[in-house]
Amino acid sequence: MAPAHWPNNAQCALALSFDCDHETAELGSGGQAVGRLGWAEFGRRVGVPRILNLLAHHNATASFFIPAVAALIDPDEPRRIVVEGHEIGVHGWIHENTSSLNAATERAMLVRSRDTLEQITGQRPTGHRAAYWDLSENTMRLVAELGFAYDSSMMADEACYELVLDGTPSGLLEIPVDWVRDDAVYLSFNRTPPARPYSSPEQVRDIFIREFDAAFDEGGLCQLVMHPFVIGYRSRIWILEEVLRHARSRGKVWIASHDAVSRHVQASCPA
Repeated sequence: MAPAHWPNNAQCALALSFDCDHETAELGSGGQAVGRLGWAEFGRRVGVPRILNLLAHHNATASFFIPAVAALIDPDEPRRIVVEGHEIGVHGWIHENTSSLNAATERAMLVRSRDTLEQITGQRPTGHRAAYWDLSENTMRLVAELGFAYDSSMMADEACYELVLDGTPSGLLEIPVDWVRDDAVYLSFNRTPPARPYSSPEQVRDIFIREFDAAFDEGGLCQLVMHPFVIGYRSRIWILEEVLRHARSRGKVWIASHDAVSRHVQASCPA
């Protein structure tokens, strides 16, 4: 489902997203390490404000996927995100791995996550992104049944596509992600399981910009995933700024939320 045209005669679309895992990155896996909880808190205290200020400076709209527990810990954060014109999407209850859940439990947690975010922000989420991008055999069926407009957890294409469930078109749009377009793959640190940054900020910038340039040349969609506790540092936030500056320099680009992309694609490529 690749539209022939983007709004305002733009050459391509740029969909920025931020996964605000915060403390649930530790809590969701059963961890209680105080140091890791403090590191995760950096994403809220420092990373998100920096991102919001930068987006405002560049007049850019984005999508923020938030586990419900992270929103409950500090409800002012998702409220500020919505007030500043951005989208809130579901990212699990406590950043749980849905592939380990039975259907009834997964459905209950998905409903509770959606309803909690709506109660806090006043904005009903239309988009879903599974934590860890891990899915059970029931996930997409549940997301479709619960009336979400789109999912953003799968990787079968670079353009949007409709998910087919048991041979039947679901009406659920996929806005695909990929590890190559995720900042944490290159820049994250963890002791268990062990992970070390293996790319410099300059290298990550170059990868993201090359992804954008290819999408621009093709007239397609460039979708990026970032994390406030990864890209929010002084030495890394400029990656996002460089991407925005470069995108604007190429010509007409539509920088939009995932919800806006979903609505445009659904309207432009009817079933």
